[in-house]
Amino acid sequence: MLHLLRHMCSDDGVHIVVVGCGRVGSELAMQLSEEGHSVVVVDKNRDAFRRLNGFHGKTLVGSGFDRDVLFQADARRANALAAVTSGDNTNILCARIARDNYEIKNVVARIYDPARADIYMKLGIPTVATSTWTTQQVKRWLLPADDSIEWSAGTGTLHLVERIVPDVLAGKPISQFDQGESVRVVGVIRGGQGRVNVEGLFAQEDDILEYLVTSDGIEELQTLIKNGLR
Repeated sequence: MLHLLRHMCSDDGVHIVVVGCGRVGSELAMQLSEEGHSVVVVDKNRDAFRRLNGFHGKTLVGSGFDRDVLFQADARRANALAAVTSGDNTNILCARIARDNYEIKNVVARIYDPARADIYMKLGIPTVATSTWTTQQVKRWLLPADDSIEWSAGTGTLHLVERIVPDVLAGKPISQFDQGESVRVVGVIRGGQGRVNVEGLFAQEDDILEYLVTSDGIEELQTLIKNGLR
């Protein structure tokens, strides 16, 4: 389980709320904590926190949509929230409150019923079905500037990476995302559907672009994602 939320100026000092401390929530919280982020985990069951081995963040017993709990979680200053409980309705409610009431920009909700996913996406809430849910997918949405690499060639000089299209690049021709000989767009995932023919396509918010990059190109790609096209 390893990727997902949307733009921040920097990954330094990120405050993240994780609602649900099951297998995915605990793994996500521990990874984010190990990376130096400020993390608060919320769960109704105190015993669920036993999964958090070596966790350096804060735990709260309660509901992820309870006002007092969110106050204790310092939701007002949160950069991101992941709702990963075992209930679709709870996850969506937490995500909507986080986005609409607390103006948390980067939210993602775990979803068990794929039939609901389209509805929630239209509400502007990224969702991931349980069958494809991974911790790394969650991190992709929570930390869009994450510099993780999906695959590297045996020589270590060519890499496949996935990045979410930042708002600053939405509406731009995908062909313009190529950067010289070091960065090439080789595919796009849009609405859960992948395609390799990107000719004539314009980038949309929440698109996930697949890049082939050289070792030098990783830094160039990070600059592109952060600053947009020049």
